Amino acid sequence: MSSPVKPPQDAVTLRRLRLGIGTVGIALPIALTVGNALLTGRFALLDSISAFYHTDMRDVFVGGMCAIGVFLVCYRYRKVDDVLSSIAGVLAIAVAVFPAATGAPRGTLTPTDVTIGRLHQVSAAALFVLLAVFCIFLFPQTGSTVPPTRRTRARNGIYYACGSIIIGAIALAVASNALPDSVRDTLKPLFWCEAVAVLAFGTAWLVKGEAMFRDSQPPPAESEVRRTVPTL
Repeated sequence: MSSPVKPPQDAVTLRRLRLGIGTVGIALPIALTVGNALLTGRFALLDSISAFYHTDMRDVFVGGMCAIGVFLVCYRYRKVDDVLSSIAGVLAIAVAVFPAATGAPRGTLTPTDVTIGRLHQVSAAALFVLLAVFCIFLFPQTGSTVPPTRRTRARNGIYYACGSIIIGAIALAVASNALPDSVRDTLKPLFWCEAVAVLAFGTAWLVKGEAMFRDSQPPPAESEVRRTVPTL
């Protein structure tokens, strides 16, 4: 009985990067919330995920975002994926190193802190938009001439759903600024919008990494990895 053919190392690396991005993305809001509850002795939602920078969970937040950023910068597939993932990776690192003004102790913010907080907001918004672009426009493209299977169509449906959820979460986060401060303090809409968007993007990357809905007979590995060695 012949042994199964192993995929090229580039294909394995690509799959692991996708799984890494998805795993860290899904785990981050959960780890931050649970970890903060254990450290403080009480469960409480913060105004946003970024607000954990101003808690004892700062290292977890910064480390998680930097890990996602590095994974995205190292991600290599088609040229457009390379460019957009590199930009998204830089934005993810910017979100980590430029702390949000939200969550900082009141009365301690300087004009410089406010400017840095705005850089954080712009970086986070641009990052979520790019992640939605991956889900809606890039992930459904396989580059294969093989007719899509039922699982392929199911994966594409998940990508479109995750991208739509991210866009909807961004829109709701912006709209939540119109709510009274008392309502925002109670409901924490920005936290929930960010958490939903992060979970959606993490799910899409896990599916793309073939952790779910994997075809029993995947297409040849050559269609899955961008060739880096010229053909003689």
